[in-house]
Amino acid sequence: MVEPADRPSTAGQRLGASESFGVSTLEPGMRPPAQTPGRQVSIRVQMLDDTQEVFQISQRSPGKVLFDLACAHLNLTEGDYFGLEYQDHRKMTVWLDLLKPALKQIRRPKNTILRFVVKFFPPDHTQFLEELTRYLFALQIKRDLACGHLICNDTSAALMVSHIIQSEIGDFDETQSWQHLLHNKYLPDQDAIRDKITECHRKHVGQTPAESDYQLLEIARRLEMYGVRLHPAKDREGTKLSLAVAHTGVLVFQGYTKINAFNWSKIRKLSFKRKRFLIKLRADPGQNAHHDTLEFAMASRDCCKIFWKICVEYHAFFRLFEEPKPKPKPILFTRGSSFRFSGRTQKQIIDYVKDSELKKVPFERKHSKILSSSSMTSQSSSFKTQVPKESAMSIPLMDQSDSARLSQEAKSNGSEELPTVAPPTNGFHNTTSASDPPHQNHHGTGSAPEQHLLNPESPASEKSPVGSPHVVVNGNGSVNGQGMGSTSIQGVEQIPEGQQLSPLTSPLLTEAGYIRNDDEDEARRKKFPTDKAYFIAKELLTTERTYLKDLQVITESFQGVAGKDEAFPDSVKNLICSHYDPVYRFHQGFLKETEQRLAQWEGRSNAHIKGDYQRIGDILLKNIQGLRQLTMNLQKHSECLVELERACRSNRKVEGLCRDFEQQRVCYLPLYIFLLRPLHRLLHYKLILERLCKHYPPTHEDFRDCRAALADISEMVLQLQGTMMKMENFQKLLELRKDLTGIDNLVIPGREFIRLGCLSKLSGKGLQQRMFFLFSDSLVYTSRGMTPSNQFKVHGQLPLYGMTIRESEEEWGVPHSFTLFGQRQSMVVAASCASEMERWVEDIRMAIDLAEQSSSPNADLLSTSPTDNKLSEDGGAELESEEELCGSRSSLERQGHRGNTTVHVCWHRNTSVSMVDFSIAVENQLSGNLLRKFKNSNGWQKLWVVFTNFSLFFYKSHQDEYPLASLPLLGYSVTVPAESENIHKDYVFKLHFKSHVYYFRSESEYTFERWMEVIRSATCSASRSLPSTRKDLY
Repeated sequence: MVEPADRPSTAGQRLGASESFGVSTLEPGMRPPAQTPGRQVSIRVQMLDDTQEVFQISQRSPGKVLFDLACAHLNLTEGDYFGLEYQDHRKMTVWLDLLKPALKQIRRPKNTILRFVVKFFPPDHTQFLEELTRYLFALQIKRDLACGHLICNDTSAALMVSHIIQSEIGDFDETQSWQHLLHNKYLPDQDAIRDKITECHRKHVGQTPAESDYQLLEIARRLEMYGVRLHPAKDREGTKLSLAVAHTGVLVFQGYTKINAFNWSKIRKLSFKRKRFLIKLRADPGQNAHHDTLEFAMASRDCCKIFWKICVEYHAFFRLFEEPKPKPKPILFTRGSSFRFSGRTQKQIIDYVKDSELKKVPFERKHSKILSSSSMTSQSSSFKTQVPKESAMSIPLMDQSDSARLSQEAKSNGSEELPTVAPPTNGFHNTTSASDPPHQNHHGTGSAPEQHLLNPESPASEKSPVGSPHVVVNGNGSVNGQGMGSTSIQGVEQIPEGQQLSPLTSPLLTEAGYIRNDDEDEARRKKFPTDKAYFIAKELLTTERTYLKDLQVITESFQGVAGKDEAFPDSVKNLICSHYDPVYRFHQGFLKETEQRLAQWEGRSNAHIKGDYQRIGDILLKNIQGLRQLTMNLQKHSECLVELERACRSNRKVEGLCRDFEQQRVCYLPLYIFLLRPLHRLLHYKLILERLCKHYPPTHEDFRDCRAALADISEMVLQLQGTMMKMENFQKLLELRKDLTGIDNLVIPGREFIRLGCLSKLSGKGLQQRMFFLFSDSLVYTSRGMTPSNQFKVHGQLPLYGMTIRESEEEWGVPHSFTLFGQRQSMVVAASCASEMERWVEDIRMAIDLAEQSSSPNADLLSTSPTDNKLSEDGGAELESEEELCGSRSSLERQGHRGNTTVHVCWHRNTSVSMVDFSIAVENQLSGNLLRKFKNSNGWQKLWVVFTNFSLFFYKSHQDEYPLASLPLLGYSVTVPAESENIHKDYVFKLHFKSHVYYFRSESEYTFERWMEVIRSATCSASRSLPSTRKDLY
């Protein structure tokens, strides 16, 4: 196959204003291609929703004109995944060639109906940034199920049909659902599993059409026959087989069972000769030369050519950087076919959509009746009732999650396993993306669960359906050279072997961003003061800006939402308003004074005023003394948290309001964390003042003010420390309650959270990944559930009262394993490494001691009886198989914040976090400008970066209302670049996880050391045990 040459991308550009064509294959700013002069011909195209549209094209127009008109009609940006197919004069189904004149291919246009269908099936639907694309893919899956193309077991079929029905008629109603199934055929043998379909439909209450599409594609993509179109053939012995092509390579089926697969990386050449289809493999030292070529006989030469063409297109679409250039025309003789792939490759689509400012474009769900209040009638099955208009929302792959966990081909398919939400992202799985980057692929389908760890709010698209964090990340396969007729496959790889995709999905976090001039930066930096005290003061300024933005989340955004809802109790409104608004107004003045002082210190303003402005202690002393007057308000903040939680428990509307608010982009952390921010800020002032006092000599004019301010703030911290620690534990229990399902009474007085993280549980079926939660009275173990919000389903608990623990690596032959002996059952678990095992063993032993000191064991956490718990755990393997079909393992973006919590990051990166780590994270918060560089990029890009809650949040500037993307740091390493990496700049640190590498550059030695310090606190879990005084706080 021909190696692609460098040339500009042909990515299309959605036009501005209301007259938006949205044609995927147009150059930026262009309208659909002008048609060649000549008589106009009407061509009928049947869309995926079974409607037919008539398009006018000229006789000489190439197929691309017709395809672009179809995409423009749909306002479809990601149109390159689709194609037009039709039956030619030989009654064979073929794809419309976009480069050849359409009427030379369609001999009888009046009698031919072309079908607009999915042509390329990617391994991960979270790579789509528009809801419209996902909706069209869902229609394709629906069609494949109905015609028998998508073969699967009854359980999977019932689950998929139940999601289709949910998207069409909404929540389960026995009469309506039964009538709907009677009048609509979704499966060839639908009647046999009708009861199973309705049973599945019952479980989807509250699921929107967009969520149903997502779940449908999540199930479908894991099926062996997903996107497979069989082409009959025979091997050399005459055995009847079928050939198919997928994103991974060429597949061989016997019946509906896949018996062989040839990865693109192993194929040297694809060709055909008469009725024989030939696959030439790359030389394998372990095999004889005659095994290098595989031969299959097909029904005719035309069948061979049709299959060869689609192989060429699949290879180019998934493996190439860009559309291949046409071959030069030979002067005398032609050899081989001139056919080539036309259109954007998958990488070009992802890069284009990711880097474009796309607007929400409404589209209509032709079969959705969710807004119809009338019940189903037994009339026609075509739905003519009013349908809701839905926005095509983009979902980045940031794990929107490393970003975001994030899906990718399995290593066995020739590309690295990914945490997300859309452009290539690694989750850490796995974002995810996203990556789904960094964790083990449990499906063997190339899913990358970590993709969902990137922030869903990608800058390229502000239409994320949910305000999930994003990290979001989605993976895609590597890209190779394109194959042509009998030419060899030797294209350029999109990513080197063994290298994963980036988890960051926004243009701010990709190389497409603006590149700064390094010389200008250097010249500007040298104008600023170099005293360490200046940079400490600047840290006060940058973190105060972030703190004020966090206060705005409560005083403006949340109060604005709550004020419009009559169900929200007035007492809670008034309580929050009266105790947060004064604090917010005070810090507005504090920030203004700090900004003025730093501007004078830098000499940027008021240069004519005489005076010594190179100090900050006087401002700190003045404002901390003012803050002392607000101590009563700060003490009431814990009451605000308790009362808001009480209102949520007693009123479902209030609970829904808070849940919906957490999905907004401005609420980039769990809501209750914002309520505790004023208490956390006191710790930051104390640490800043300690650094200033340590830096100044006692004779310095600023030392006295700093020392006095430190004494005042230390007194306040001491006064509020008990309340702060209680509220942190309370907030953490409330947050975990949202992440867990199957627990009745998690939040009770006296219970302390100690540690959460991933361990492998040894059972009869081997090691199974489980999420463990250690409290002061019990150890709970869970697995990823099948809820839309990715909650963890509780399998069981081990009371700590009377428990013993013993290391058992030699006994079971499992590295880093230990055995837990409880009063009712025992369990063998294994950690990912020796240090993780040491942390778990240390914390469990400490928790056992706490439990032994209690007067009696606490009540069970679980909503089921001990017998039920045992049964659920015994049936865990069978249960999980269905969970994996329904559960989402990728971009957090699409499912909201609950998909990007610390719990999910730990699950995908196979690590753990303790309450001590959370406490340290509260102290180690930092904000400021950093220059960011990718491993293979040349320039540096300036970003406003906020470090909090074990993650980096990225903004264009400190004035932005919400982050554009985020990067969870658990599992990452922070180091200084080696000499071999050729980073010839000062104050650069390096973040890396597996093959994901990012460089960040700070402005001074002090800021460099501070960023290294706080990031190390997140990337290296604390091994210290909890203070013995924590239990005494209750």
